[in-house]
Amino acid sequence: MQSVTLLAVTKTFDAQAVRDAHAAGQRAFGENYVQEALEKMQSLADLRGSIEWHLIGPLQSNKTRVVAASFDWVHTIDRLKIAERLSAQRDAGLPPLQVCLQVNISGEASKSGVAPADVPALARSVAALPGLHLRGLMAVPEPQGDFAAQRRPHRALARLLFDLNASGLALDTLSMGMSADLEAAIAEGATLVRVGSAIFGSRARQQG
Repeated sequence: MQSVTLLAVTKTFDAQAVRDAHAAGQRAFGENYVQEALEKMQSLADLRGSIEWHLIGPLQSNKTRVVAASFDWVHTIDRLKIAERLSAQRDAGLPPLQVCLQVNISGEASKSGVAPADVPALARSVAALPGLHLRGLMAVPEPQGDFAAQRRPHRALARLLFDLNASGLALDTLSMGMSADLEAAIAEGATLVRVGSAIFGSRARQQG
């Protein structure tokens, strides 16, 4: 069975919640909002050497510079322009920024992500950029009510990754599965699951 990394999603939870989880042994943390993440990073600067920060929310062009400087991973690349900006703005003294392509695997009009048919071309272009290391694919499938239905979009994402590797890429990450569907995602090969409420409890507030 593949190894699965738990990414603790800390949007709307404060820096102390991150510190407590870190003290319990958690090292990888996911943030949806750039500004909120930067505030936590500043509060937790003493832990920087042992925390891995992942951006799992949408990334606008005007935020790429600070993201390139501050994060270890970006899961939500869906345009070459964003990847090119991150590549150009990543400091040469830092390790390559680990990135995933976000795929709109369920074809939802309201969801971000590249269409499955467009993944191969984007993957080849991103993989060639300096300063970035293309690791794999990420998706947020449409919610489904039963286990078998939950597995289908995750299976489709895993097939996309398989096809990319068969074409010559060397990708190792499937960022898929959240609190409600992580079992289905793991059954289909997830290597990284994004879990918030199942760790920290329900969120008291929402941000736009």
